[in-house]
Amino acid sequence: MARQRLRIPLSGMTCSACAVRIEKVLARKGRVEEASVNFAGGFAEVAYDPAETDLGPVVSAIEGAGYGVVVQELTLPIGGMTCASCVSRVEKLLGRVPGVLAATANLASNSARVRMVAGTATRDDLARAVATGGYAVPEEQETALEDWEEKRQAGEYASLRRDLWVALLFTVPVFVLSMGHMVPGFPHIHTLPWILLILASPVQFWAGRRFLRAAWVNLLHLSADMNTLVAVGTLAAFGASLAGTLWPAAFTSMGEKPPLYYETACVIVALILLGRTLESRAKGRTGEALRSLMDLAPKRARRIRNGVEEEVSLSSVAEGDLLRVRPGEHVPVDGAVVEGASAVDESMLTGEPMPVPKEKDAPVFAGTLNTTGAFVMRAEKVGRDTFLSQIVEMVQKAQGSKAPVQRLADRVAGVFVPVVIAVALLTFALWLLLGPAPAFSAALLHTVAVLIVACPCALGLATPTALMVATGRAARMGILVRDAAALETARRVTMVVFDKTGTLTLGKPRVTDVIPAEGMDGGDLLSLAAAAESSSEHPLARAVVARAEQDGLALAPAERFVSVPGRGVKATVRGRTVVVGTSAYLANEGVAQLGAAAQAADLESQGKTVLAVSVDGRHSGWLAVS
Repeated sequence: MARQRLRIPLSGMTCSACAVRIEKVLARKGRVEEASVNFAGGFAEVAYDPAETDLGPVVSAIEGAGYGVVVQELTLPIGGMTCASCVSRVEKLLGRVPGVLAATANLASNSARVRMVAGTATRDDLARAVATGGYAVPEEQETALEDWEEKRQAGEYASLRRDLWVALLFTVPVFVLSMGHMVPGFPHIHTLPWILLILASPVQFWAGRRFLRAAWVNLLHLSADMNTLVAVGTLAAFGASLAGTLWPAAFTSMGEKPPLYYETACVIVALILLGRTLESRAKGRTGEALRSLMDLAPKRARRIRNGVEEEVSLSSVAEGDLLRVRPGEHVPVDGAVVEGASAVDESMLTGEPMPVPKEKDAPVFAGTLNTTGAFVMRAEKVGRDTFLSQIVEMVQKAQGSKAPVQRLADRVAGVFVPVVIAVALLTFALWLLLGPAPAFSAALLHTVAVLIVACPCALGLATPTALMVATGRAARMGILVRDAAALETARRVTMVVFDKTGTLTLGKPRVTDVIPAEGMDGGDLLSLAAAAESSSEHPLARAVVARAEQDGLALAPAERFVSVPGRGVKATVRGRTVVVGTSAYLANEGVAQLGAAAQAADLESQGKTVLAVSVDGRHSGWLAVS
C-alpha cells in the first residue's frame, strides 16, 4: 500500500516546546516515517505506511506524552449486511480507511460504529470503502459528519474568553487595593491581606487552572514548557503572599515586611490569558478562509439514473454519474459536459472574470458557477480528487509547513524552558546572597520577573501563528501559497513576471463606457439595456445592472425575456423591443450596424468586451465592459 499522509488534530499543546516534544515522541522507535507538528494549527502531519504502521500506537504515544488526540465517533447505517461474516468484512473495510482507529458493525441494527481521528475521513470515504465490498450507506438515513474543527475552535475561544473575564473581574480590585498606598488616605495593603487572598484565589486556581494543570502533566513526564514558567512564576508570587498572610510575624522577626504580591500573580494570569484569547481568535478567522473555499462546492447534486432525476447528497455521487446543473448553481464535481450548453464563471480558479462557453465534451470543475443555460455533465473526479479539494489541501499543507525561521525557533524552544528555569534559580540565589535588604523579597521579585518575561516565548509562538494567518488571509483574497518556505523567500522578490496578459483582474466585470448612437440618450440606452439584462444571471448582465443602479436609474420590468447562451438577451421593456449582445447576435436579429465595426474594434483593442444594443430593430449604441 502507498504511503499515506495524515493530519492528526491535537489538544493540550501550549507552546512550541510542546510541538518539538511530540515530534520526538513520534519519531522514536520508528512509529511513523515522518512527522511535523504545527503548534499554531494544533495538529501533527505524519507520513506512514498503513501496511506496517497502526494508528493506535501512534495515538497512544501522543497521549502517553501528556497530550491529546481529537477523535470523532459516529454511527453509519450500512445496507446489505446479511450474516456474521458480513459484519467482519464491513469492519475490515472501514478499518482500512486512513484515520479510522476502530470500527464495530452491528448486524441487528444494520449499522457500524466508527471511531476515527477527527477530520481525517469523510462520510464519503467511509461510504466508498464499504461499497467496494458490495455494501451501501442508504441515502435516506444519511448521517452527516459534524464540522468538528469549527466547533473545537469556537469552544476553545469561548473557554479562554470566559476565563479571561473571570481573571479581569478579580484582578482589577486586587490591583487597585495593592496600589492603594500611592493614594493618600487609601487603606494600606498590609491591613487587607485576607481580602486580597480571597480575591486572588479565583484568579490563581480557576482562571489560571489551565497553566497549573499543564505544568503538573509536564512534571509527571519530567518535561517543561511555557506553562511551567507561568505556573512556577505565579505560584511563587502567590505562595510567598500566602505565607505573608498566614505568618506575618515570621517575616517581621527577620526585619522584613510580609511579602504580599497577589497583584503580580493575578496580572500575569490575566495578561497571558488575554494573549491566548487573541491568538485563538486569529486561528478561528484563519479557519474561515478554508471553510469558504470548501463551501464553494454544493452539498447536494441532481443525479440522473434511468432517465429519472433525483436530488442526492454530494457524498453519494460516484464517477460516471450523470448530473444536471441548472443556471445559477455551482458545479458539484469535476467532469465533462455531455448534453446542453452554457457559460461557466471560472474566476475562482483562473481569476478571469469572463464566463467560459461550455458545450459537449468541455471540462467543468467543482465550485465554478453556471451562469446561463442548463447542462448535463458526467462526473469524472469526485470527493478529494476534485481540483477544488486539491486547492483546499494545498492551503492546508501551506499552513502546516515550516519556514526555515520556524525550524530555528523549534530548536530554541527545545532547550528554552530548562535554560530559563536555571537562570531564574541562579537569579534567586544571587539576590538572596548578595542583594540588599530585604534580600528575600528582592530575590523573589527578580526571580518571578525572569520567569514571566520569558513565558510567552514570542519567537516560537509568533512565527507559526503569523504564517498560519498569512496563508489563510491570502487564500481569502484568491492567492494560493505553496508552502511557508515560499512565503519567507518572497521577501527577497524584486520582480514578478506573468505569463499572460488580460488575466490580472478583480474577478468582476464592470461597465466602463456607455456610447449611445446618434439620436439616443446615454441614460436611456443604459436604462433599457439594464432592464433587459435584469432577468439574466450572466456576469456581464449583472455588470450592466450594477452600472445602472450606480447611476441611480430606475429599471422598468422586462417582459418576454429570451436568453441565448453565449450571444445575448432579448426582452420587451416599456413596450419597446430591446436586444443586448454580440454584434453577430444583433445581425441575426436583423439589426443593421452600419459603421459600427470600427468603433467596436477600437474598444476591443483596449481589452474591453463590447455589447451592442438595439431598440426596436435599430442599432442604438454600445456598452464596453472591462
